Amino acid sequence: MTSAISKTKKNLIDVAQQLFARKGVENTTMNDIAEASHRGRRTLYTYFSSKYDIYKAVVESELNVLYGKLEEVLSRDIPADEKLIMLAFTRLNAIKEVVTRNGTLRANFFRDIWQVENVRKEFDRKEIHYLETIIQDGLDQGIFQLNDVRQTAEILHYAFKGLEVPAIRGVMKLDYNKKEDREIISGILFKGMYGRLMTEAGKQES
Repeated sequence: MTSAISKTKKNLIDVAQQLFARKGVENTTMNDIAEASHRGRRTLYTYFSSKYDIYKAVVESELNVLYGKLEEVLSRDIPADEKLIMLAFTRLNAIKEVVTRNGTLRANFFRDIWQVENVRKEFDRKEIHYLETIIQDGLDQGIFQLNDVRQTAEILHYAFKGLEVPAIRGVMKLDYNKKEDREIISGILFKGMYGRLMTEAGKQES
């Protein structure tokens, strides 16, 4: 019985996601979702009290995909510095996929996602935890040297967050498979601007 309930709920979320992507959240009604899912309003209201409630479930469903990809990076048996770079690229690509899957950028789905404040807070909390785990591993491995793991994780989180919109709009293109892109992120993360500029100056002198 429980699996049937879960299947019904998932079907309603999937249908709502498709409608939100095509018509936008504001132009989609609970009636639209009930009709498109071939289920009555009573069934829809059994699982969701409002359109906001089902919209939040759609967002959570999309973010669960993102969590899975980040956790996959976390589980890899690679040095912490490589893992940190891979996490940065993975989260940007995964968020871009969310936008692509949910209609054109004109639908403003990405912008709307972050308007669901409680969901965004949960994402922030989880990502900071992932970053803390990697940084602590780096300390244990002797790769990193720093004093405050938590603060470093928070700074990295907000730095990555700032890259989201330009990466999604295509203003800034970063590709993990390109060595030069990995080196740019690596240089900023681990050497800082001063160290990077000194390295570039050294190359020019030689």
